[in-house]
Amino acid sequence: MAESHGDAKGTTAHTAAEGGHKAPFPPFQRETFASQLVSLAIAFAALYLIVSRIVLPRVGSLLDERQKAVEGDVGEAQRLKEASDTALKAYETELAAARARAQAISAETREKLNAASESERKLLDDRLSRKLAEAEKTIASTRETAMRNVRGIAAEAAAAIVQRLTGVLPDGKSVESAVDASLRG
Repeated sequence: MAESHGDAKGTTAHTAAEGGHKAPFPPFQRETFASQLVSLAIAFAALYLIVSRIVLPRVGSLLDERQKAVEGDVGEAQRLKEASDTALKAYETELAAARARAQAISAETREKLNAASESERKLLDDRLSRKLAEAEKTIASTRETAMRNVRGIAAEAAAAIVQRLTGVLPDGKSVESAVDASLRG
């Protein structure tokens, strides 16, 4: 039985367990050390095979898919940016052409006014005002159309880029304010 030591109050403390300690800790026994090394080598080889044949190919394929998705998103963003730039250049070209037409109409009308008499000059002045108003309306409508196209394309592109990169569709107000700030700057 276990030994016990009493103190002044009558409590006892056990200092040894029944039966004692018969054998050393199994991993430290010399007799089983070689078999444990063999078991460890077999377990390591099995784990290595599982990881190298099953886990690593799956992880590699997931990384490849993710890389391809990122490259696709970057390519799409570049394509949308190029489309936006093309639309902006088309707008600027149309605006320059409209201004050139307006200047040509204005110059032509001025020449006619200089050659005409005073009464004809008043009639031509009215026509000129109408033509200039029409030209300004044409310029304004062309500019509005082009800006809507550019702003719409830019807003769609920005929303698509943000959605692809973050996975969250941004609200329309923040996209519009970002596009307006970009077009002003």
